[in-house]
Amino acid sequence: MTLQLHTFPALSDNYGFLLHDPATGETACIDTPDGAECLKQAALKGWRITQVWNTHWHADHTQGNLAIRQATGCTVIAPAAEAHRIEGVDRTVAPGDTLMLGEWQADVFAAGGHTLGHIAYHLPAAAIVFVGDCLFALGCGRMFEGTPEQFWASLQRIAALPPETTVCGAHEYSAANARFALHADPDNEALQAYAQEITARRERGEPTVPFPLDRELATNPFLRAADPATFAALRAAKDTY
Repeated sequence: MTLQLHTFPALSDNYGFLLHDPATGETACIDTPDGAECLKQAALKGWRITQVWNTHWHADHTQGNLAIRQATGCTVIAPAAEAHRIEGVDRTVAPGDTLMLGEWQADVFAAGGHTLGHIAYHLPAAAIVFVGDCLFALGCGRMFEGTPEQFWASLQRIAALPPETTVCGAHEYSAANARFALHADPDNEALQAYAQEITARRERGEPTVPFPLDRELATNPFLRAADPATFAALRAAKDTY
């Protein structure tokens, strides 16, 4: 049996993710933007949350930890470098560590830049990666704490994953990201087609998350930046666009 992924909107523009293993009944909630909504969505699916995986310390990714743990007795797992800023942590992980959801292994890797200790969770056998606020469709997170070199290296780690990987970015920023991407790379035909699809999907009220990595490799200007300096210039331009 394969893993089941449930994506749902939360707060104003966040996404929550539930990853369920039918064989064992285990369910991971990746980030907790709204504890009540995460619990509601799990109940609608008939799943019980057994683990929480936090990607970074920001409140819109962690503020539901305590409510979910109180309701379910789940184990809350968070990045070791940021655990002191996160409520309800039971276990910490660092880049190079692994987690198990049933028999499915998740590899933890560094995704810093948005925050210093940001991590991502990659399940190779399921071809899924949870990247928090490191990578979005046609964009990336703001560089609040890290350096361009750190953030660029994080994006390169994502770019090196198998191109068929499904990417779970944590916000619905695709329409705004598409406008900047077209400004930065106006002659990219693949980008033009992607931007049109995003516009159509948002007009229908449909999510643009998750998204395939191979499409980002061909269209996302931040993922395609050749070096940290190019990335820094793009990120600075996006901040004021």
